[in-house]
Amino acid sequence: MPDDAPNEPLKRRREMFPHLGVADIERMRRFGEVERFAANERLVTSGTPSPGLFLVLRGAVAIGQRDGLGHSAPIVRLTAGQFSGEVGTLAGRPSLVDVVAAREVEMLLLRPPALRGLIVAEADLGERIMRALILRRVALIERGGSGPVLLGDPESGDSLRLQSFLHRNGQPYHVVDPAHDGEAATFLEQYGAAPGEPVVVCPDGSVLVNPTNEALARCIGMVDSETRTEAFDVAIVGAGPAGLSTAVYAASEGLRVAVLDCRAFGGQAGASARIENYFGFPTGISGQALTARAFVQAQKFGADMLIPAKVVELRSATADPEARWTVQLEDGRSIRARTVVVASGARYRRPDVPRLAEFEGHGVFYWASAIEARLCEREEIGLVGGGNSAGQAAVFLARSASRVHMLVRGPSLAASMSRYLIDRIAGTPNIDVVTRAAVTRLQGDPSQGLAAVAWSRDGVETSRPWRHLFLFAGADPETEWLGSCGLAVDASGFVLTGSALEPIANRTAASLETSLPGVFAVGDVRSGSVKRVGGAIGEGAAVVAQIHAHLEGARSTR
Repeated sequence: MPDDAPNEPLKRRREMFPHLGVADIERMRRFGEVERFAANERLVTSGTPSPGLFLVLRGAVAIGQRDGLGHSAPIVRLTAGQFSGEVGTLAGRPSLVDVVAAREVEMLLLRPPALRGLIVAEADLGERIMRALILRRVALIERGGSGPVLLGDPESGDSLRLQSFLHRNGQPYHVVDPAHDGEAATFLEQYGAAPGEPVVVCPDGSVLVNPTNEALARCIGMVDSETRTEAFDVAIVGAGPAGLSTAVYAASEGLRVAVLDCRAFGGQAGASARIENYFGFPTGISGQALTARAFVQAQKFGADMLIPAKVVELRSATADPEARWTVQLEDGRSIRARTVVVASGARYRRPDVPRLAEFEGHGVFYWASAIEARLCEREEIGLVGGGNSAGQAAVFLARSASRVHMLVRGPSLAASMSRYLIDRIAGTPNIDVVTRAAVTRLQGDPSQGLAAVAWSRDGVETSRPWRHLFLFAGADPETEWLGSCGLAVDASGFVLTGSALEPIANRTAASLETSLPGVFAVGDVRSGSVKRVGGAIGEGAAVVAQIHAHLEGARSTR
């Protein structure tokens, strides 16, 4: 067979920067507005909100990337029939590149709502445009020359926290280690950063010393800070597979949708290194890749993504004629909604181990991405848990670590893990499974990181000098924000729905509806859910029909 590998980069580049023909350009004209720019005039500035997608009608524009330190590099020159933008353009997010007129140009500007309308209305053309936008974001992440610059020890706890936050949100960034860069060392000293504290330079030149995730998100324009006065048809709290599925199906059916999550899209599934038993992906797919596709798909249909945005309370708003529910955010804003979908998922349980909090992010992790795998190269590590997420993480980390020791509380993996993963672990020579084991002690100086882990098995304590411990044991529902609204939950705090509820006066709850009318629950947060990605996605699709029924009933009673 001929070797097509040399043609792959060329094919990818053609898909990334296609030339549209006359017919395609004419189809786009009804969605845009013609604008003209003089030579050297800046159309888009890195770090500022993008006005939309620009299609070159005449002339040429230069696309370049630039970071907050002033480093710049050319990416591509676009001529007639080519267009600017990447996936952030769908929502008018801050641009990751500069767009400058190379000479006098005539452009067709498609603002974000019009761009989304084109992609939906012109399916074949929209598919080509969407593929180009996605490939460009991937390329920017791979290049690492756009977005914020993280100055500091790449392996410090706070640097890892920020890297993980950016990675899980699909944001390009790059890290500069002051140990190998004199300019970075001088920068850290100038801003008074303490040992181990990273300094972040945002694309607009703003400088942050060891920022919180939220502060960094605001600096790079991830956070939507607008006051929302409109009433949404549905507010979805949680952007894991269940929440994203709800968003895709609801938005595609014309509902006004808001999605809120305090961390990143993807939920626990987003941290899965490889999901191999998901329908339609025989070779497997990473949780990040699967949920990133859904995240973009929801935006394509017009869902408003508010990430990160922490929800602190759900309140009834019976006096509001348009919206029955108010979702209160930590920053003081609120979202008005006719219905609410609780998709806030579950978090890995924090075992009752002394000093655990001291080492979280400093050797103790609740996820396993490429960032953490890099830290574990040629080291022995510990991993707690016996479910599928634990198994996927163990197999993934075994590629980097010299040995992975799985500490499992039960007598075997059979009760909680899929057979294919059990077989995969058995066939991986550098994974050891220790059953009937529980972590008892952590040792080390938090400023230096974890130094040793001790565990007990059959009454005998063992200690090993592990610098990295991954926790994937059990799950607690993310329902603290529901504490004041009277929502019915089971003994473990998971949300009750449908037939699991006690009889409710004058109404019968739909299968995914909670004890509060118009409030639904899907995915891992729901009592009785199967705790699988496929199940969560199915519930997200199913709940949309129940939302429609509720909205129709509400309209008929006005």
